Amino acid sequence: MLGAVVLLFMLLTSISAPWITRTDPTKTSPYERLQPPSSTHFFGTDHLGRDVFDRTMYGGRISILVGGAVGGISTLLGLAIGLVSGYYRKVDAVIMRFMDGLMAFPSLILALALIAVLGASVQNVIIVITIVSVPLVARVVRASVLSLREQQFIDAAKALGVPDWRILMLHIAPNTLAVLMVQGTFVFALAVIAEANLSFLGAGVPPTTPSWGNIMGEGRTYLSLAFWVTFFPGVFLSLTVLAINLLGDGLRDALDPKLRRRA
Repeated sequence: MLGAVVLLFMLLTSISAPWITRTDPTKTSPYERLQPPSSTHFFGTDHLGRDVFDRTMYGGRISILVGGAVGGISTLLGLAIGLVSGYYRKVDAVIMRFMDGLMAFPSLILALALIAVLGASVQNVIIVITIVSVPLVARVVRASVLSLREQQFIDAAKALGVPDWRILMLHIAPNTLAVLMVQGTFVFALAVIAEANLSFLGAGVPPTTPSWGNIMGEGRTYLSLAFWVTFFPGVFLSLTVLAINLLGDGLRDALDPKLRRRA
């Protein structure tokens, strides 16, 4: 519940950014550069005189958008791949070797290489992180399907002549929802961090679009003079990722029948 409340708060503040901020997050004011937090600038200003509070509020929109989009798309693609791979043995050998190949690369290095090919934009960041994240979901779903396909109710459905697509959609897929939801929140959190990493390195969202990663990336040069430029977006990023992980852990406890019986 705590994770859900914090995540909802972050989501609401990001959505309401146009109404709770006072200036354009891209507006520069050189005469007010590197000002400390005050009643005029709640989180201070950066090296170009831009209000850090305003940029942090708007930055949450990009970070949460990327995380939510990657989490949703990766979950759907991972579910489809995991169902097919886990149910059909011959297809499994091909698909899982491809997934293993993607997972063999360090995720950040692979994401940087793909961004270098596609170019830096919000859409490309979502595509790249999704490609990196799909194997994480697919393998978890596949593991569940490998166990479910040996159950007696699946044998009974086959004996009745139920087609494979119907078995997958009505009998196997619903029984993977518990692990799928938990893995989806895990991927959501990873995507938020991955977007921040890419933007921090200058390979993610363009600098003209504020996100928590590129705000911290621009502020690292002035860390000894103006720590607040990096500190506040870092706090918001940490709280968001912590909230998502708490929510995922709570979902695991609530959806796992073994844990429910133990409680």
